[in-house]
Amino acid sequence: MKLPQHISLCVEMLENAGFATYAVGGCVRDFLLGLTPHDYDLCTAATPEQIKQSFSAFPLVTAGEKHGTVGVIVEHETVEITTFRSEGGYMDGRHPDWVEFVTDIEADLSRRDFTVNAMAWSPTRGLCDPFGGQDDLQKKRLRAVGDPAARFQEDSLRILRGVRFAVRFGLTPEENTLHAMLAQRELMKQLARERVFDELCKLLPLVDATHLQTFAPILAQVIPELAPTVGFDQRNHHHAYDLFTHIAHVTAALPPVLHLRWAGLLHDIGKVTTFTVDDRGCGHFYGHDKAGAELADTVLLRLKAPTALRERVVRLIGLHMTWLSEDRQLLRRRLSRWGEETVWDVLALQEADMGGKGVDKPEEMAMFPRIRGLLQDILAEKGCLSLKDLAVSGNDLIGIGFAPGPALGKTLERLLELVLSDRLPNEKDALLAAAKEIQEDAL
Repeated sequence: MKLPQHISLCVEMLENAGFATYAVGGCVRDFLLGLTPHDYDLCTAATPEQIKQSFSAFPLVTAGEKHGTVGVIVEHETVEITTFRSEGGYMDGRHPDWVEFVTDIEADLSRRDFTVNAMAWSPTRGLCDPFGGQDDLQKKRLRAVGDPAARFQEDSLRILRGVRFAVRFGLTPEENTLHAMLAQRELMKQLARERVFDELCKLLPLVDATHLQTFAPILAQVIPELAPTVGFDQRNHHHAYDLFTHIAHVTAALPPVLHLRWAGLLHDIGKVTTFTVDDRGCGHFYGHDKAGAELADTVLLRLKAPTALRERVVRLIGLHMTWLSEDRQLLRRRLSRWGEETVWDVLALQEADMGGKGVDKPEEMAMFPRIRGLLQDILAEKGCLSLKDLAVSGNDLIGIGFAPGPALGKTLERLLELVLSDRLPNEKDALLAAAKEIQEDAL
């Protein structure tokens, strides 16, 4: 394992001072998987005070000193160096009740979450792997360090982290670990919502439909609105899957872009509350798009998602049943009213939604590439799609006798609608003539 120069310098300085020092955790795991590590954390036998003394000539970050971590700024990079430590219980489900500095690397590794993250490497001592993390990587196995229940009781976010590691690295949780993840999942109720949201944002771009189905109980624990969808029979011939399975397929079919994946995950959570059955026994979900948008807003507010992301996801869910089609005028109106970005998002969600029903619909699926081509043609024309694109402005209308105010604005909107529907060319003379007719009709 070749360490970057600034990391190697830190290791060398501590070793020369007599303190055993290792690269630890994710960087070791990634290296063993053949990946390029992006973050390097160091652990050492040196106490925080000894770390500061060893790097007295360097700028330091000491905010984490009481937990044993000192940041050293080397070559404009902050290297986090943490003293070997053991820990007491986790009464708050996140922070240890006490931290004790130790001199044994194995004692330090024993407090970590999963074996694949409980490995350390030294340029002089090589790999330290007391819990079999390398073997678990080779066998594609996710296994907690020690007693899985104890690890998750210490910090229940480790359950979601376990899901993410399993998904990201193609690992299968071993039996005891998976059992503990499921049995302890209610502990996640205590987690700060921001931590849950951050972990879900790391997870969602990685998942496929099987992942979502496998870990549905865990996802439903942190997003309770998903729980009623699991196993829910839609009783509709357009759907071969239960509701959550459909949601899983839709989410996985979307590009791995955060707002799209959130929209996919939440797009049909309004179906359960709007479910009705007709006299033929067929299920319907009238208004589930609006109900789903409201529920998604509640979910993302609770998780303290950024406002821009929340509003984008909520809008997309609210529009996902306003179908696009191979109608040039309709597409121009959608581009005008929604904006280009939203139109592309809606199209992506509708295509995933149609494809995620489990019912073969080749004709319906074939229309999406054609709609995409029409949109590209319309945008390439750089035609009139908004008020700012009109060949006349408010001042032009004032010049022919309009008074400033709501009537002027409504006239401009009417002119835009006529242009979008190809009933009027976007030419100044034609627009002014039409505006005069609109004004006369209003008198």
